[in-house]
Amino acid sequence: MLPFTAEQFLGIFASYNRAIWPAQVLAYLLGGLAFLLVFHKGRWSGQIVAGTLAAMWAWTGIVYHLVFFATINKLAYIFGALFVVQAAAFIYFGACQRQLDVSYNERPAGFIGVVFIFYAAAIYPMFGLEMGQPPNELPMFGVTPCPVTIFSFGMLLLTRHPVSRWLIVIPFLWSLVGGSAAILLRIPQDWALLVAGVVSVALLVKRDREMVPA
Repeated sequence: MLPFTAEQFLGIFASYNRAIWPAQVLAYLLGGLAFLLVFHKGRWSGQIVAGTLAAMWAWTGIVYHLVFFATINKLAYIFGALFVVQAAAFIYFGACQRQLDVSYNERPAGFIGVVFIFYAAAIYPMFGLEMGQPPNELPMFGVTPCPVTIFSFGMLLLTRHPVSRWLIVIPFLWSLVGGSAAILLRIPQDWALLVAGVVSVALLVKRDREMVPA
């Protein structure tokens, strides 16, 4: 049993989207830049991708969870803290340790990574509109938990080298929490979060094991 109704939950998104505008546009620009770097690598590509993901997780943790979602769900304080920890993990492992060397490859992980990115940025909001959600109540790309998590899984699947398991733990946990809540709240575009979590972890573990010499 959730401590809030679907109406309260969607109402939070309406208030949030109105308050943060035009941050949604900036999120799309940053996400688009990160995706372009998958195909056009530069010296600082990995650091830019890591910084983009860190910014999305930090913003979502602090602004969405702590400021808005916490007004209807006290667990949001825990969620917010975990999202900030994930942001720090992207900075440390991605920017400092340079583990987010991303590029497109023709392996299943690469193809599915692109699918997840496209889903988070484009299909997700269109799915919501098709299901009758008002535009102002849509969880938006780059600034809300589920699209951010799906996008992050997509980028992780496009990394060229093994990544720290610490980069996967919190996104996977959120895929279980957020995906399960989405079923209870009847938000079908978030159901893909469960799929993204399970598929991404399986592919990353398999790929990383194959890359490590026996």
